[in-house]
Amino acid sequence: MTEKGWAHFFARVMVGILFFMAGFWKTFELTPMQHARGFFVEGYAETWIPAFLLWGLGLSIPVVELVAGALLIVGWRTRDALVTIGFILLIVTYGHTLAEPLFSIQGHILPRGLLMFIALVLPSSENKLSVDAWLSHKRA
Repeated sequence: MTEKGWAHFFARVMVGILFFMAGFWKTFELTPMQHARGFFVEGYAETWIPAFLLWGLGLSIPVVELVAGALLIVGWRTRDALVTIGFILLIVTYGHTLAEPLFSIQGHILPRGLLMFIALVLPSSENKLSVDAWLSHKRA
């Protein structure tokens, strides 16, 4: 495997683990209801964002993180999972900067974003240790 292949593998699996574990905790330990209430509804009730959107995002993000993270770990529908993670990172970035305009993204947003970006910009042909590669080889 090439250096780009290994870079793709490590970036993809690392970001997958980070999001899978966060999604697992938010889904099965914290619960989506507590996630929505504690991180979305209570913190942003006084903003322009309607309550239905706060509840919808707060309830769905834990499960989306769990599924997208799992997809990245095994390398299935990799591009879709990475784009989904990118949108989650945009939502999180906007939420933090809405609450605190000079919020620093270097804590958890930037590292995850860089890993996502690396895996997304490397050619999918380098994603050899993945279900995607196995399926495309099987079809050929």
